[in-house]
Amino acid sequence: MTETNHAAAPRKTVYIAISSDIIHSGHMNVIEEGAKYGDVIIGLLTDEAIATYKRMPILDYETRRKIFENLKPVSRVVKQETLSYAENLRKLRPDYVVHGDDWKLGIQSMVRAEVLKILKEYGGELIEVPYTKGVSGEELDARLRPVLNTPDVRRAKLRKMLRLKPYVRVMEASNGLSGLIVENVKVEDEKNMSVKEYDAMWVSSLCDSTFKGKPDIELVDLTSRINTINEIMEVTTKPIILDGDTGGRIEHFVYNVKTLERLGVSAVIIEDKTGLKQNSLFGTDAVQTLDDPYDFAKKIHAGKQAQVTRDFMIIARLESLIAGAGIEDAIRRAKIYVGAGADGIMIHSKEKDGAEIREFLRRFREFSPEIPVVLVPTSYNQFYEDQLHEMGANIIIHANHLLRSAYPAMLKTAKKILECGRSKEVDAEIMPIKEVLTLIPEEK
Repeated sequence: MTETNHAAAPRKTVYIAISSDIIHSGHMNVIEEGAKYGDVIIGLLTDEAIATYKRMPILDYETRRKIFENLKPVSRVVKQETLSYAENLRKLRPDYVVHGDDWKLGIQSMVRAEVLKILKEYGGELIEVPYTKGVSGEELDARLRPVLNTPDVRRAKLRKMLRLKPYVRVMEASNGLSGLIVENVKVEDEKNMSVKEYDAMWVSSLCDSTFKGKPDIELVDLTSRINTINEIMEVTTKPIILDGDTGGRIEHFVYNVKTLERLGVSAVIIEDKTGLKQNSLFGTDAVQTLDDPYDFAKKIHAGKQAQVTRDFMIIARLESLIAGAGIEDAIRRAKIYVGAGADGIMIHSKEKDGAEIREFLRRFREFSPEIPVVLVPTSYNQFYEDQLHEMGANIIIHANHLLRSAYPAMLKTAKKILECGRSKEVDAEIMPIKEVLTLIPEEK
């Protein structure tokens, strides 16, 4: 009798995408369920992909890859470069995609719809595993908040974001409440299948002074500014960039750098002007006296020598365009400040067409392609953030918009109560008191 050899049928393949760096029983349940259907391929989202829709991972991609490669049910790990599965599914053509059944709402529902469409193209199947009760990624993240809020972790976030994100989106925060808004507000970007949020907070000298009822002339001292920073830090986790005005005397600046670094502030931006501070948006309508660039460079250098960690950033703010000194002066100063050790350059302008900003960035990038550039597009806000990034911006600050929206709303309410002789008429325009009482969650 002749023995016939039959080739073994190829094993089925199972694709499971994972972004979390906290592996819990819910993830293991999905992986183990997937292993029943075939060889498990983990599509591990890169750090850059995760940063587009949730907090940055604590563990980097390579560390996470090693963890998943050593899980018994996993046959291999591949990179997933975006929240979308499309590229990997068309390349690998897995027989099954396995996911928890908790992705039918929000931004994940769009990802799910795309997965179903691609599986249909080649006959793949989606298997949804019932959600593991009692385990919540959001709750675990909440428990991690104290860890994420330590000075060392927080201080390092800005540099990490600059590595992972095309650009860093920053909003003004001037107290604990506005800090909570910047921390938590999110909008879904259906076009790019991502969630948009602010990456960092700008503690503005103008806004801090104005909320205290003081003029913006460096009247509010650093002790008071630090109180504001502490208020914000106590209830938030995102990196803070401080508006440091001129930085003061060199002898004082070195101590201030140490203080801010110790608190967990990620960066301070100081401007190259002297004398009584005048807000830059006054331009040449006010006296704008530029500092000697070499004296200012000494301040930058002294600050860099004073800091203890590599994480803290000192960013030089160029006021040449504000003072009417022109692009040549700005470029000359930029070269001097970068040479002195500045970690970034902020270029400011009050011109509405953005032409001089575009030209400065073109010239600056010719000799400094890597140094981060900060823009504050208050005057030229017709440009989208993506357009500013294409020009060469790495950090984009919306510097005073919560203040400017809060004051008109409060003024309108105060006037209407006076006019009506009672407060009933403003009820429709303000938060119910019950919502105010529950606005700030109690610590559990």
